[in-house]
This record gives sequence, structure tokens and C-alpha cells, in this order.
Amino acid sequence: MNEIEQQLLAALVELERLVGEMPKMQPKPDLRPLFARIEDLGEKLHPGTDPQLLHFLHRKSYQKARVWLEQQ
Repeated sequence: MNEIEQQLLAALVELERLVGEMPKMQPKPDLRPLFARIEDLGEKLHPGTDPQLLHFLHRKSYQKARVWLEQQ
């Protein structure tokens, strides 16, 4: 796993953590910067990146992308 993929995985894990904690958080966190970071990292992936990962990111299937990255 390269550095961009590691950063992407960390951002996806953080997103999942925040979403899981949202019911008990006041005020609710603004997830837009985290979504923007995930999208930015996705755009930085090299051209030879596995098409399945790119598909997950394009479709915003972030949980599937996280699982795919964790299996690498």
C-alpha cells in the first residue's frame, strides 16, 4: 500500500468513526472537510490504481473502499 492509499484508509476509518459517534455528539461535526479530503486523495491515486478501488471511490461507496484497502 502506498502513502496516498494509507492516508485514504486513515480518512475513511475516521469518517466511519465519526458517523458511528454522531448520535451522541453535540454539536454534530461538519463532515464536509473530511469528504473533501477523501475526494482529494482519490484524485491523487496513480493511474495504475486497481479499478475496483477507483469504482468504490467514484460511487462514494466509502465502506467498501475501506474494506478493500484494509485487505491490501
